[in-house]
Amino acid sequence: MSTVKKETSKPVKAAPKTTPKVGLKAASKTAAKPVVKAAAAKLSTPPPERGQEQDAIGAMLTQALVSRGAAVPAPDRDSPATNIPPVGEQRCGLIAIVGKPNVGKSTLLNALVGQKISITSRKAQTTRHRITGMRTIDATQFVFVDTPGFQTRHSNALNRSLNRTVVGAVNDVDLIVFVVEAGQFNQADAKVLSLLPEKIPAILLANKFDLIHRRAEIAPWLKEMQERHNFAEFVPMSANNAKDVERLFGICSKYLPLQPWMYGADELTDRSDRFMAAEIIREKLFRLTGDELPYTSTVLIDQYEEEGNLRKIAATIVVERDGHKGMIIGEKGEKLKRIGTEARHELEALTGGKVFLEIWVKVRSGWADDEARVKTFGYE
Repeated sequence: MSTVKKETSKPVKAAPKTTPKVGLKAASKTAAKPVVKAAAAKLSTPPPERGQEQDAIGAMLTQALVSRGAAVPAPDRDSPATNIPPVGEQRCGLIAIVGKPNVGKSTLLNALVGQKISITSRKAQTTRHRITGMRTIDATQFVFVDTPGFQTRHSNALNRSLNRTVVGAVNDVDLIVFVVEAGQFNQADAKVLSLLPEKIPAILLANKFDLIHRRAEIAPWLKEMQERHNFAEFVPMSANNAKDVERLFGICSKYLPLQPWMYGADELTDRSDRFMAAEIIREKLFRLTGDELPYTSTVLIDQYEEEGNLRKIAATIVVERDGHKGMIIGEKGEKLKRIGTEARHELEALTGGKVFLEIWVKVRSGWADDEARVKTFGYE
């Protein structure tokens, strides 16, 4: 049994206490204020500083959409962010973010919400749950749903569960954002694309567009993509570019119905603090063990207690083989200690208080292909 013991550190200034069932909220009214501004009309067209070729691409698609009779209205931006607009003026809807594994969906969600709520790593299958992130700007509440990457390489119980999550998400939203790498399209992308229902508008989001050097050459690829699916809009962007993220809000808003908000204006996610603790530990596990550790490892929270400004968390990392357990523990327990230390630091920053974290590693042979155990471990 390996344990990560508490370390002393200067606590981050405490945020207002929130109820775990409600999930994370913005730390204050200041944090809840929007950092995005109104997007201009012709929302598909990127800002001028991104280059004339990119402008031409956006204009080309806008012209094609208009020729098919698609409306391109400007979003409502009348209500001040600090005031709650009347219910009749509120706009709200679900937006699914879908794509193959490791295409940047979680990075995009975190950028849209304005805070990290979905873990990231270069390992496939980092996102395993349907994670909802909210952002309220003026009269519009965006409810983004980050989904696991659709799995095609392995057909075990865990992957089947993840794929059911993806299929369920795309059929129960107001808008779909299909994320691909700009200029790329392979069999994994095609599998996800085949899941998109025709009745729900879909935006083609060409991520990592900043890595395209000769942007004029993207036009043939764009034409091919439009032939594969009747996309409502094309958005070339980088999830790491604040202006691109700002522009995406304006593009998405006009597809959301006029209806009351689903959540409070300052809420960021519907996931509990307990869930976030497990995810943060799993992220550190994935990042610090490299490619040698199989994706079948997972994290369970055995205890989550709050005592004033202190949180006591006990977690178990579950693996399938004894050899995997040794990888995680490392020589003299150093690897496990580092996983725990980095997770604790992030949890203290997230909760605004001190965290006492204990982690064990246990072997559960074959758990990823056991339907009952997969469900017991919290997978949908």
